[in-house]
Amino acid sequence: MISIYTQKEQGKDWLRQYRGCLPVFACVLGFTETGLIPGISAAGRTPEDRKYTACADAEFLYYGPEHNAQYPLPPLAAGASPVLISRAVFESLKIPIHLFNAGLPQPPAVPVIDLGGAPAKCLSGGAAMEITTVHHLFEQGLLWGERLAANIQQGYLIVGECVVGGTTTALAILTGLGIDAAGKVNSSHPVCNHAQKWALVQAGLEKVKGSRGQGAGGENFTLSSSPPVNPLQFVAAVGDPMQVVVAGMAIAASRSCGVMLAGGTQMLAVYALISAITQAYALSWRPEAVVVGTTRWVAEDPTGATVDLALSLGKGSLIQSGETPPLLATHLSFADSRYPQLRAYEQGFVKEGMGAGAACIAAHLSQDWQQHELLAAIEAQLEQLI
Repeated sequence: MISIYTQKEQGKDWLRQYRGCLPVFACVLGFTETGLIPGISAAGRTPEDRKYTACADAEFLYYGPEHNAQYPLPPLAAGASPVLISRAVFESLKIPIHLFNAGLPQPPAVPVIDLGGAPAKCLSGGAAMEITTVHHLFEQGLLWGERLAANIQQGYLIVGECVVGGTTTALAILTGLGIDAAGKVNSSHPVCNHAQKWALVQAGLEKVKGSRGQGAGGENFTLSSSPPVNPLQFVAAVGDPMQVVVAGMAIAASRSCGVMLAGGTQMLAVYALISAITQAYALSWRPEAVVVGTTRWVAEDPTGATVDLALSLGKGSLIQSGETPPLLATHLSFADSRYPQLRAYEQGFVKEGMGAGAACIAAHLSQDWQQHELLAAIEAQLEQLI
């Protein structure tokens, strides 16, 4: 039920260690105006819909399908929100959920921990966030990572995300850190819009170069291949608010428990950011405690190159101690689902989000759930929704 694509021995050790353990789930919600560009994302049919995707997903995850939602799940061009998958598992297994607002245009209608962030501007401008906001969010990530881990005795922490347009900010961060990521990232489209993403990233990084090595905070900031590079400055320039929060959480939590970064491209970018931040600021963390968990729709996406991207993390020209994480994926299939909204995943729509892949991995690890149990629980959620 679980495939390991990279760092197989480390991945096997991690899975062995946490078999029979229940995780705690933290989901970090964020927003970038990059997600409003027409055609950039399929996570919401229109740019207006996409403004509310994170709020809708958070509300569904917390309350489920019977709740009269303030922010209903947005219509998609095809498929159904991956939050159906996460909700099915977390509700059945009674996994604790902590929702964090790292920077949304409006507060979600659920109990949420507000981290005092702000939505990011479009990365093409090369000035996505204030550096003070990025520093603040990173500190909050460290603080909450430590807090959440303090209550985990035997288990592990899953950290998920919801950021529409987040694979494009991920591409920007990876490229900025000297990792060859062009053409390798995923998207919620059946065929990844690589050219559109790359044009935005190039525009943003050109603006950064043009600022003559001075970031908004006046810190030195170079795009050459000679370290040291200030990774937090990159996030301020071309990132989104979720990335540094999750990086901080994973760094702090890894010191005392296992961590599964829940997602594909976006979490590989966060992992690269962790390597760069711990190096730049001489912070301690335990790389062997951290894995990336996703769906096979991401890991085996024929229009991306997720495994190649994971392996590329060890070769970033600006990260001397580049680590490659174990990349794990659930075997979950919707090929035999009776619902066309779920079968759309097999055509390459949606793929992942809200910790969906990691939730399935957790169900298999703790309860030995197989394909039929996962599918039945997920279809039950969808049935109540339609």
